[in-house]
Amino acid sequence: MGPNLARILVATAVLSAVAGTATPAAAAVTATPHTATPHTVLPAAVPAALPCRGGGAAADADPLDSTGLVVPPEAKPLPTGLTANSWVVADVTSGDVLAACGAHVEHLPASTLKLLTAVTVLPRLDPSQTITVLPQDLDFEPGSSAVGLVAGGRYTTETLLLGLLLVSGNDAANVLARVAGGEEGRPGTIRAMNAEAARLGARDTVAVNPHGLDAPGQHTSAYDLAVIARAAFARTDFRRIAATPTAQIPSETVTLPGGAGKTYPGYQIQNDNKLLTTYRGTLGGKTGFTDSARHTYVGVAERGGRSLVVTLMRGEQAPLRMREQAAALLDWGFALPAGTAPVGRLAEPKPAQPSPRVLAEARIRRPGAGVPGAAAGAGAGAGTVTLMVLAGLAAVVAGLRLRVRLRLARRRPVRTARTAPPSRRPQTLQQRQSRAPERRPGSGPSGPGDRRPYRDPPRPPASRSR
Repeated sequence: MGPNLARILVATAVLSAVAGTATPAAAAVTATPHTATPHTVLPAAVPAALPCRGGGAAADADPLDSTGLVVPPEAKPLPTGLTANSWVVADVTSGDVLAACGAHVEHLPASTLKLLTAVTVLPRLDPSQTITVLPQDLDFEPGSSAVGLVAGGRYTTETLLLGLLLVSGNDAANVLARVAGGEEGRPGTIRAMNAEAARLGARDTVAVNPHGLDAPGQHTSAYDLAVIARAAFARTDFRRIAATPTAQIPSETVTLPGGAGKTYPGYQIQNDNKLLTTYRGTLGGKTGFTDSARHTYVGVAERGGRSLVVTLMRGEQAPLRMREQAAALLDWGFALPAGTAPVGRLAEPKPAQPSPRVLAEARIRRPGAGVPGAAAGAGAGAGTVTLMVLAGLAAVVAGLRLRVRLRLARRRPVRTARTAPPSRRPQTLQQRQSRAPERRPGSGPSGPGDRRPYRDPPRPPASRSR
């Protein structure tokens, strides 16, 4: 046996020994409770952390603070094939958490953060408002999800919201955030998103951008996504948009820098949430993916008068796709007997503060104020402009009528007891004498037959002031 063959045999024996001892270690890792460090950003080459199998919190702590699995003791076994690092199943109506796995462990949200974006901007924008896309709205990671908006194109808020939730458009997220932020622009909406998360009780959430692309310091949890989704699906406008299967993006004609016009044809977009067509009772949801966040998912379904929300974070698409893992957890939740004790509760939101809509007429009253390019970036609807013009005309007419009345009041003489009622004009002494009635015999102070015209008694001399 030559020296080379001997070396090969020795190397093979060593590798076999290593492989034989590695298998038990791998099994031990699989059974280890989830202990992922919050805010950790893994490179794309590193696989996602293994799903949690057990673990718990301190005896006096909230069970949902556990980094491991929390289920009711009498519940049936969980479905197999779950790869999500963290997940939550909760009742949308009551807020009861039916089961959870690493509920408060913080992860990168990916596009599921757009749920918080939608909840924040919906009360602030008019659905019929027309918004012009600016070049800076298209500044996001190349190759990431987008609606396909064009700079200079004009789209309604409704169309932008459809693009945000159906195809996870990062361009739509930027446009909505810029306009909803008012004079502060996009930073104002980011601040409002974090304030809204705090109001809802999503304490694990920090938003850095409106679209969910990876950013330092940005994170959320499976628990918080359930809290945010519960608030989102409480709005009828959000439910309608999230359940829309397809939408039409209109054609746009924009003016190029050289002055020539270019027309972009319209097209149709489809809802990325395939659970709508594969799972009976689905109301909507949101998908998400980045290399570091891996796959994230939120879904809401209703059966038998009961609505459940399922959230999954840092999962993989094999052996089951994320929507299939969500469907399996929803089936498990709907199968729980009535009266099963929950393992926790979703936070109840604090009362919402009035949020005035950022309408375009504010920019008409103050051209160029606020967000750079606001005059070109937002325009009011035709109905709003008409109401403003009518209100202005009514104010002008009212002012003119008041001025006319004041002028007539200055010219009108003051009526006294000595002024003859039939005539409002000043009369001379001769006019009064010619119109004075003759006295009948015996009726005047001069005796019978006195027909002298009546004259006013002499006036006393005017006194001079010293």
